[in-house]
Amino acid sequence: MAYTPESALQAIEELGYPVVLKPAVGSWGRLLSKINDREAAEAILEHKEVLGSYHHSIFYIQEYVAKPQRDIRAFVIGNETVAAIYRNSEHWITNTARGGKASKCEITPELNDICVAAAKAVGGGVVAIDVFEDPDRGLLINEVNYTMEFRNSIAPTGVNIPALYVDFALKVGREGWAAANGWANGEPEQNWVSLVSGASA
Repeated sequence: MAYTPESALQAIEELGYPVVLKPAVGSWGRLLSKINDREAAEAILEHKEVLGSYHHSIFYIQEYVAKPQRDIRAFVIGNETVAAIYRNSEHWITNTARGGKASKCEITPELNDICVAAAKAVGGGVVAIDVFEDPDRGLLINEVNYTMEFRNSIAPTGVNIPALYVDFALKVGREGWAAANGWANGEPEQNWVSLVSGASA
């Protein structure tokens, strides 16, 4: 959704502090802001408004989740979570591009189920799922990444993710999208959302 500074501030205050502001399109944990109070929210929103580009008027406002100094990056191909890593960091941003350390995460049935469901919700394929471990609510989906990177994930997991990616693409070519995704009853219902509708230049 495109926000005016006033409507963004209202949305932030309705969610409650702290919150995280992040761009709709981005990578490597860049341009993330953890906002702890109203003054910080006003300063960051003013910065975004002055930047002028419509890209800066479209952003996510997310609840801040107090995760245990790590998150999970899981890789879903078709209907299977094929690999997962923990990204550990003393900073609240845990991306490996920002210094987070990768280690193998065992894929439990619970982790597989929630990741495959998240992948199916966006149309399946090959995606990376970012998962938070909330102490009270359990596993929470933070993001579904359709342009995933796996440079820091192959060594700790021992999984050849690029080879599995190619195998999936070949299966799509031979059997079609639904079959490659393991959908016995056809494709999930699509509810497309525009990230630029209503944005101001």
